[in-house]
Amino acid sequence: MKHLLIVLSLFALIASARAQNVPYRVVFDLTSRDTLDQKAVLRWIGEITAEHPDAKLEVVMYGKGYELVMPEKSAYLAQVKEVMKKDNVTFSVCSVAMKNNNIAKSQLLPGASTVPDGIYEILTKQHDQWGYIKVGH
Repeated sequence: MKHLLIVLSLFALIASARAQNVPYRVVFDLTSRDTLDQKAVLRWIGEITAEHPDAKLEVVMYGKGYELVMPEKSAYLAQVKEVMKKDNVTFSVCSVAMKNNNIAKSQLLPGASTVPDGIYEILTKQHDQWGYIKVGH
């Protein structure tokens, strides 16, 4: 019985240590031009990076979500620029959405990246064990 308790305790310790080593990686799905959605994703990024400075975060924007990183359209331009300074946060705009809306890369904030297909980018992240959050309110 004593031996069984020791073995169970070791398994619990190993499981606990393993759970604490899971990387914090999240992909956010932003498709809306709604400023409440934009504000929400920026707030979440701030809260996550404050508690978990090594977390890797990516905001994938398609539909009209790309307006968050357009200087002429973003309601939160200063906040976006500040967040872009973090090495562990990426803002990625879908090239298909850009093409469908006649948006050139030069219209995006410097530092915003593009991906060939926003939906595929999200699927790839999920396949690589990233968490997924649909931005909405």
